[in-house]
Amino acid sequence: MKLKMGGLWSTAWLVVLTAGLCAQTGAPAAPAPATQGGQPQPTFRVQVDLVTTDVIPRDEKGNFVADLTKGEFEIYEDGVKQEITSMTVSHGGRVTNILAPPPPVLASEGLVLPPPRPVSDVSGRIFVFFVDDLHLQFGSTARVRELFKKISKQLIHDGDLFGIVSSGPSSISVQMTYDKRRLDEAINKMTGAELKPEEIIDQSGTAPGAPSEVRYRVGVAFKTVYELLQNLDKVHDRRKALVYVSDGYDLNPFEEARLGLMDPSSPFLQNTMQRELNQEAKYAGETRAPDPTMTSPRMAGEFSDAELTSMLAELTREANRSNVTMYTIDPRGLVGPLSDLDQEVEPQQWQAFVRKSQDSLRILADDTGGIAVVNQNDFDKALKRIDADSSDYYVLGYYSTNPDPTQRRRKIEVRVTRPSIVVQSRKEYVLKTIPMPPPVPAPAKQP
Repeated sequence: MKLKMGGLWSTAWLVVLTAGLCAQTGAPAAPAPATQGGQPQPTFRVQVDLVTTDVIPRDEKGNFVADLTKGEFEIYEDGVKQEITSMTVSHGGRVTNILAPPPPVLASEGLVLPPPRPVSDVSGRIFVFFVDDLHLQFGSTARVRELFKKISKQLIHDGDLFGIVSSGPSSISVQMTYDKRRLDEAINKMTGAELKPEEIIDQSGTAPGAPSEVRYRVGVAFKTVYELLQNLDKVHDRRKALVYVSDGYDLNPFEEARLGLMDPSSPFLQNTMQRELNQEAKYAGETRAPDPTMTSPRMAGEFSDAELTSMLAELTREANRSNVTMYTIDPRGLVGPLSDLDQEVEPQQWQAFVRKSQDSLRILADDTGGIAVVNQNDFDKALKRIDADSSDYYVLGYYSTNPDPTQRRRKIEVRVTRPSIVVQSRKEYVLKTIPMPPPVPAPAKQP
């Protein structure tokens, strides 16, 4: 899928990364033989390759424990203990491959290829930065640039591999690189392009539920991140951190103001055209019974919230499937008074908008094992935490022996037998269903 938005064509640039780091990726299973005769029937298979998960064990004082052995780890998938087949440890950013996974079992027929040569790239720190400028206030541009200057100084070190991509008009697409000068160049291009509250509220003729422009922007952002995650899925035995900079999401913002449901005498922003239409209907004495086929504003708002929840869940499922940890950062920091916006928004609706947008960032981080930096101004502390998580970790791998191969959602639990150790790791992943090619029709019989 190619996405042309603000100069962003695709995330194919991640091929530069995956070509050098995915030598240990399990080979996909061979497709089932085609059925002769009959109509082509769509079939699907579930692909199970080497499952890897990041693990960060800490002692009672919060210090990373770097001397654990394979025998001290236990991995359970849906309650079934798994055999650990690969183990990599990174301490201080230095990677040690303790246990390499066995080569995938290949069919004995056909050409026998030699085992792949080991790659020379031993980078243990991989960062991808997503600048969601479609959901960054223009007034926050200086804060966003200042944040990335801190990232350049405090988070990115020599030898770190990183890439940057934006969702909108900043048109940032930096291939995976070690060159910090590329980050400095990208910082100068970062510009917020988020819709202002008045631009959302004044959409004339808007219907209950998510405004089309709001839904479109959320869709662009999520599709861009989804592509990033799919490409990162090809990288194994490395911790992959996605630093996600955005103001967050709300598919049904400022509902009462947008639908003209506020008091007409209110001094706050509201959709003037919709308010007048409502007033005209009221003065005309329209007492017709409501059409049961029409969706009420309250129900439409609930549908929009459910839709956003579903979109966030799909994104976190893909992140867990790709073993990517998301660290979400709201550059607004501690959200100040409305005067900062120079927008006269009704306070309760503004607070609801801020709460929903921050909650969306919390979901992305919490459900992928990261942290959400929202409603706070101490970015230095957050960057130190991300730096530590990305420098000290284990990556454990196993081939699933789950007794139910048809179950796509798999719960993961990592334990350490050494006492007084607290383990941080992802909690689940979802198998990807791959459509099978249609069967080849039988050749026509000769008369």
